[in-house]
Amino acid sequence: MGKQYLVTGAAGFIGAAVAQKLLEFGNKVITIDNLFTGKLERVPENVELIEGSVFDKQVIDKLNGRCFDAIIHIAGQSSGEVSFENPVYDLQTNCQSTLLLLDYAQKTGCKKFLYASTMSVYGDHTPPECSESTELLPKSFYAVGKLASEHYMRIYSQQFDMACTALRLFNTYGVGQNMSNLKQGMASIYLAMAINRHIITVKGSKDRFRDFVYIDDVVDAFLKALARERGYDSFNICTGRAITVEQVIKTITSRLPGPINVTYTDGTPGDQFGIYGNNSKAKDSIDWEPHWMFEDGMDKMIKWAVISAQPGSSEKELG
Repeated sequence: MGKQYLVTGAAGFIGAAVAQKLLEFGNKVITIDNLFTGKLERVPENVELIEGSVFDKQVIDKLNGRCFDAIIHIAGQSSGEVSFENPVYDLQTNCQSTLLLLDYAQKTGCKKFLYASTMSVYGDHTPPECSESTELLPKSFYAVGKLASEHYMRIYSQQFDMACTALRLFNTYGVGQNMSNLKQGMASIYLAMAINRHIITVKGSKDRFRDFVYIDDVVDAFLKALARERGYDSFNICTGRAITVEQVIKTITSRLPGPINVTYTDGTPGDQFGIYGNNSKAKDSIDWEPHWMFEDGMDKMIKWAVISAQPGSSEKELG
C-alpha cells in the first residue's frame, strides 16, 4: 500500500522530479507551490496542488492536519544572487517555511523530514574539496538561510524524536530545469543563452568551478534518505569532480550549431569561486552514489532543451 508524502515545490525542477518518482512507486503526493518560479505544467499529474507560499501559515493550514509519512521540503528561493536583491523574501522562503513545516510535522506526528540544503553553506575553501565536517562559511543570505534551516532541523530532531535529513545539493542540472530563470543554475543559464541568443554572458571568471550532479541522481538521493529512521544528519549530494565554467561553455558550444559569442562581466555578490564535494558519507550511510557523468548528462539536457525551444513543443511531455 502506498504512502502519503508532502513534497513542497513540485512545480519546480527538483520538486517535480521527486514527486513524479514517488507517484511511480504508488504513493500519494501533495505539494505546496506559489508558482513564482515554478510552472503549473511541471506539476506531475495526480499530484494535489495547494497554491501558495510555504512561509504563509494560512497556506500550511490548508493541509487540514493530514499526517504524512514524510515531509520533503524542496520549495524555496534558490539563487545566491537573488538573495542579495531581497534578503527578507529569501529568509521567508528558505527559513520561515522550514520552521512552519517542522512545527506542522511535530504537531501531526510526522516522523521524517527531508530538506533540500545546498553546497553554498560551505563557502570557499583551500583546498576546495568539502566533506560534511568542513567548516561552514556561507557567503550569501541564501546560504545563511539554508544553514539556519539545518540547525532548526537538528534541534527538532533532538527535541521531538524526528528523523531529519539535510541533503546538501551541489549544482543540480538536467532535463526539466527552468530555462527561463537566468539567475539560478549555471548550466541552464548558459544553455538558455546559447540557444535563445547565441550569446553567453558569464558573470565572473572562466576558471570558477562547480561540482555538477544530474537530476536523476538527486532524486535517487531523496529516495535513499527516506530510509533514515532516527536523528539528524547532513549529506553531500555531489560527484566529487570539479568542472570549470570554461568546460561548461565548451561542452555547450561544441554540441550546438552556429557561432556562439562568449563575453565576460563582473561577478555577482556572494558567488563562490569553487568547491567540490566528498560524497563518501552518503555512500556509507544511505547507500547513495552518483551514476551520471557530466558530459552524458549535458548531452541529454541539451537535446531536450533544443527540442523544447521549438514552437509548439510541450515541456512537460519532453521532460
